[in-house]
Amino acid sequence: MSDHDAVLHVRGRILAGPDEDQVRDELWVVGGRVTYERPAGARDVRTVDGWALPGLVDAHCHVGLGHDGPVPQDVAEKQALTDRDAGTLLIRDAGSPSDTRWVDDRDDLPKIVRAGRHIARTRRYLRGYAHEIEPEDLVACVAREARRGDGWVKLVGDWIDRGEGDLAPCWPRDAVEAAILEAHRLGARVTAHCFAENSLRDLVEAGIDCVEHATGLTDDLIPLFVSRGVAIVPTLVNIATFPGLAAAGESKFPVWSAHMRRLHARRHETVRNAYDAGIPVYVGTDAGGSLPHGLVAAEVEELVTAGIPPLRALAATTWSAREWLGRPGLDEGAPADLVVYAEDPRADVRVLAAPERVILNGRVTG
Repeated sequence: MSDHDAVLHVRGRILAGPDEDQVRDELWVVGGRVTYERPAGARDVRTVDGWALPGLVDAHCHVGLGHDGPVPQDVAEKQALTDRDAGTLLIRDAGSPSDTRWVDDRDDLPKIVRAGRHIARTRRYLRGYAHEIEPEDLVACVAREARRGDGWVKLVGDWIDRGEGDLAPCWPRDAVEAAILEAHRLGARVTAHCFAENSLRDLVEAGIDCVEHATGLTDDLIPLFVSRGVAIVPTLVNIATFPGLAAAGESKFPVWSAHMRRLHARRHETVRNAYDAGIPVYVGTDAGGSLPHGLVAAEVEELVTAGIPPLRALAATTWSAREWLGRPGLDEGAPADLVVYAEDPRADVRVLAAPERVILNGRVTG
């Protein structure tokens, strides 16, 4: 009998949503899908007890990316497995130079929503990561990546300008307006890597859908984000590396180093002010490149440290994040992607770091 022929019974507290009326006592997995109706005549039943959440979402994660650019498939597989074992079953891959479509054929790996490859200004990003182009080519490049991705495109909105010795916007306003318009015409949303303050207004007024990191978000810009419905993915576990980056660049770029330290110092205040104003905030780790995979629990904990209520921080990696990405949670008939914990993660989000069972496509992994 195959795994999909067997019936899985999950009982305890099924957290199908943030509200108490969305909490169930049990669910069943039949044919790899969720049902809340006890299947008739089930003979081979396996029972799992605990608190169940929809598979966690890492909305900024780079499968297939390493320190120097693309990695071999076996390394990308290990990255995806590490995320899976941490409970991350849905990834928005916010830029990767690797072709990871092979993951779609694997029932044992997380589902990936791709944003194509990063699009950066020439010599204004990490070597080996991005398409490096000039503004006159931005629209055509965005169109290619919109067709290559799964409904997202990733721009590098700012980076260090060696002439200025500090962070600076990468694109003129008219170029990003035309590029975002083209992406939307093709049915794709656009997000951008942004550390600095002075790159944000043009991108948001040009129609961008999301900003990654958003460390430069200031009080005067928050109403603009709210009015345009622009989400942020703060990647606080990545922002924690800013002091080390600043120290390494101090001698060559002292202005940039001081700027990075200021952005780091107010990181929690920035996220808290965004959340309090009503800006949608989602969990992303920026795994890949310099950071290891499997950090989703640490990022949720960082959001709580910033002042986001625990239930809302959970939503940012579960119910709300899945809705934002257009993927189901623990809905009737949905793929059975869920994580089971020994304790209630609503009471203490640190529980997320120790999943008891990870169930992907109806199969208990590991």
